[in-house]
Amino acid sequence: TRRSISYATPVDDSFPFVRKRNVYCSGRSKNPIELTKKIRNLSPCLTRIIIEMTKEIDDKTLAAREELAGHYKQILGLLGEDAEREGLIKTPERVAKAMQFLTKGYNEDPAKVLASAMFQEEDYKQMVIVKDIDFFSLCEHHMLPFFGKAHVAYIPKKYITGLSKIPRVVDIFARRLQIQERLTMQIKDCIQQTLDPLGVMVVIEAQHMCMQMRGVEKQNSLTTTSDFTGFFQQAKTREEFMNLIKNNR
Repeated sequence: TRRSISYATPVDDSFPFVRKRNVYCSGRSKNPIELTKKIRNLSPCLTRIIIEMTKEIDDKTLAAREELAGHYKQILGLLGEDAEREGLIKTPERVAKAMQFLTKGYNEDPAKVLASAMFQEEDYKQMVIVKDIDFFSLCEHHMLPFFGKAHVAYIPKKYITGLSKIPRVVDIFARRLQIQERLTMQIKDCIQQTLDPLGVMVVIEAQHMCMQMRGVEKQNSLTTTSDFTGFFQQAKTREEFMNLIKNNR
């Protein structure tokens, strides 16, 4: 079975195996290694893009995308726009794809991400901090963006995890319809339950478009949330963490 994925960036006719009227074909029989051989003369960046575009997309995802696009076309009409005019004719599909990307966290398991890089380390009992983790999410009340930085710390008891896994966990929970309070708790709970550390603390600072571009329209407002477990229940430990994430700013 072959499916077509529309892609806006044109590729010249030197690569007909990936282009047909700006549509990349993704087949279940496609082998990324074979494609790599065919496109070995391309730049590494373009090679990665093409391989990514030819990965399998299941029928359920494509069917949902098509249905979403149909609804967005209706929304454009209800807003008084002509969905058939040149500038909007591909907008429903683009928005559908964007929404699937912005909510892809529903299809990912953050606990598995942490567990994929767990290492036994019984000697280190101090804080591990990953700060200034950029994230973007959608407010579940108005489906408008909120974005900012997450700061995460944990104190190992027996296991540590790869440092890149902490930002991945943040991204997975952020790529869902969210509220900042729940996002903070979910990150904390995932790390606590998976690594079983001596304590976890999460602080999130974010700007919310739902209160900057509409409603009260307070463009300079910043919302801060925090949650913690274990050793971070001690005020001295929390204070140390807060001082560390404020350093070098």
